[in-house]
Amino acid sequence: MSDSSLTIKVGGRVVAPHYQPVNLKGPSNDDLANDVRLKAFMSIHIPLETESELVKRERVLTGLKNMVLKWVKDTCYKKEYPPAVAEAAGGKLYTSGSYRLGIHEPGADIDTVCVTPSVCDKEDFFTDLKDQLQNHPDVTNLNSIETAAVPVITFDWEDVNIDLLFAKLNVISVPDTLDIDNDLILRGVDRPTATTLNGPRVTNMLANLMQGTKERYAAFLTVIRCVRRWAKKRGLYSNKMGYWGGININILAAFTVQIYPNASPSNLLQKFFMVLKNWKWPNPIMLTKTHDSQLGQIVWASQGNKEHFPILTPAYPSMNSSMSISKQSRIIIQEEIKRADAICTRMIKGEEAKSSDNNDGHMWAELFEPSDFFINYPHYLAIVIAGPNKSDLQSWSGYVVSRLRMLIAGGSGYGGMGRMPLKKLQLWPKEFEICCANPESNLSAAQRVNSVTYFIGFAANTLGMKGNELNLERAIQDFKKFELTRFTPPEGCEVLSRYFKCKTLPPVVFEGTYEGGKKEAMQRRKIMREADPVRIERKKREELAAMKEKLEQMGEGEGEEGGGEEGKGGEGVEGGVEEGGDEEAKLLADALADIQGDGGEVMNVVDEEQVDVELLQAAGFDANEDDDDRVELKISVPVWREEKRKREDDGEEAGGLKIKLKTAFENIVPIDDNGIIVDVGGENFVPTKRWEGRKGGFEFKRGVRGVGYYRTGVEVGQSRRFVSDAPDVVEEESDMFDDSGFDYDADFVDSSGWAGVRAGFEFKLGGRGLGYYRASS
Repeated sequence: MSDSSLTIKVGGRVVAPHYQPVNLKGPSNDDLANDVRLKAFMSIHIPLETESELVKRERVLTGLKNMVLKWVKDTCYKKEYPPAVAEAAGGKLYTSGSYRLGIHEPGADIDTVCVTPSVCDKEDFFTDLKDQLQNHPDVTNLNSIETAAVPVITFDWEDVNIDLLFAKLNVISVPDTLDIDNDLILRGVDRPTATTLNGPRVTNMLANLMQGTKERYAAFLTVIRCVRRWAKKRGLYSNKMGYWGGININILAAFTVQIYPNASPSNLLQKFFMVLKNWKWPNPIMLTKTHDSQLGQIVWASQGNKEHFPILTPAYPSMNSSMSISKQSRIIIQEEIKRADAICTRMIKGEEAKSSDNNDGHMWAELFEPSDFFINYPHYLAIVIAGPNKSDLQSWSGYVVSRLRMLIAGGSGYGGMGRMPLKKLQLWPKEFEICCANPESNLSAAQRVNSVTYFIGFAANTLGMKGNELNLERAIQDFKKFELTRFTPPEGCEVLSRYFKCKTLPPVVFEGTYEGGKKEAMQRRKIMREADPVRIERKKREELAAMKEKLEQMGEGEGEEGGGEEGKGGEGVEGGVEEGGDEEAKLLADALADIQGDGGEVMNVVDEEQVDVELLQAAGFDANEDDDDRVELKISVPVWREEKRKREDDGEEAGGLKIKLKTAFENIVPIDDNGIIVDVGGENFVPTKRWEGRKGGFEFKRGVRGVGYYRTGVEVGQSRRFVSDAPDVVEEESDMFDDSGFDYDADFVDSSGWAGVRAGFEFKLGGRGLGYYRASS
């Protein structure tokens, strides 16, 4: 099979698909009906931006483009280039990713690349242009990561999130007519620049490859929107944390279109998951054959690569866009793909999904249900990133998060948690703006306020452990030593860890996923555990063993009663049951037969999916021959391990598993279960949830610090827990007030942390550092 519309010419060369289509059939009437239901669901649950939001995005991009062009020109003059060179220097701002393809989701970021002539360099980008952005009145939340493999400045411009990358070409001028798709622009550029330019170059090629028909491109965008939503809901969307990013999803969707070019959107979505479920990793996904333009760039090759989930970019130089995916995260992604495939198959082929009750497509909601990550594991490790103030936290957490996947996968010189005796390991890619550090951790109030927390779920492989101690501290210290020392953070930036069992997790992690919060989550966890096939199978084995034992006892008893009578005792258990007519024994035998099954031959049923798999294999694809569900593995373990196995099947780790972490801390600040600083009150305020009777000089009310007793006639300021940066000003009187040793004659008194109210002074991070500044100075 072939389709000439899938072959294109881009950047001066002809590009053809690496694989020929598997099926060229167009949509059936059922497919069109499924499309209507999916579209109805998406209109409500996966909406696009309004016209006014699109106009704002265009306005923001225009403003950024003008700033970049002016910066390039100013840089030329600053370096004393002739006016003619400065005026002709030019510069370009390219967009890439989903925005460039035409997917405009509410709140989505825009990936941009600033392309400049050789006169500009990275230092100019991270100084002059960064300063201009920092001082722009519409720009907020600016953060730069200069040490990343692809350096980036991230910021919000009129609340539109922008990722701005830098690429310097080996030319004296970047005209407006520059063809970024032509491979020759990569002549003489370094690897980071080639990687940066791969963004818009790959996106342009994807757009061109999918442009055969209007219906094909619309189906392509529909699949991307659905898969992005699914990945975000299931905790699979963050390339820097070891999962999929936008570029990975875009390439995979294009790949599915190439082999099913005329499929309808809903059918294409099901094929997306079906193909990936049966793909033999680590064989690479590739849209086109790798091509070498002989410009000195390294082109991906399978020889010597030990990558787990290669998804190759189609533009020169071909690269693995999913380098960050580790073995552990690949396992998580594959499990989720299998779940999604089962749901999509029911939606496309199931009778219930085709009924009139589903005209609005609400049954598609199952695919996008939030992950049960926080009840799926018995053990969790919290990684707390803290800083002395909001600005320092932003830059510090940006770097730590970009390396956090290495705590799972390990790196050069150390193993990471992935090499520990763990059955399963998952990093949750979503941030919580709370401090979940140990209450006794050596953190100041400012650090606890300026903290974020990430979670790692894991289940220990107790059969592979020596003893019952799991030492997480070594993996954490190795991660800090080999990864975090590459960045020199401001003073007061810390990374801490804390161990939780599922039942002791802070309530805030369940909010937004379960309507009833932690209580509902624990109830759902109990239901899931009771429905766990492993636990059910173990109970069946125990029940089977008990029944066999009871039958044997009954058979022995009947043999003794029958003495030497013919037909008794010599026929075994089954004969005794049949001829003795013992009602209880017959019931037990029937139950035993139900548990064991009828012993008939298992039929080799070939379903529609298997036909698809065979078609993929015939077309040369690396598809799995057998689904895991069709293969039953019988594993025997030594007798001395059976007790451990039983406890593992129960969902809890064996024999009092001990998790080893550093625990020697000094008590500093009290916090609640969600990591929020507890307001302990003071001379002028006593927190309490309910009326406790009259208190002289106080009135009971809800004020700025919540419900409690407030001193009459005294203005009480906010608690530290409500101060967003370092606690700049706290007006209230405090139990911590103690003026011994405080220099009231100075304009500034250095202090590493809040030490109570000082009359005439305010505590803040100012030009002379953190401390007390005279209010009038």
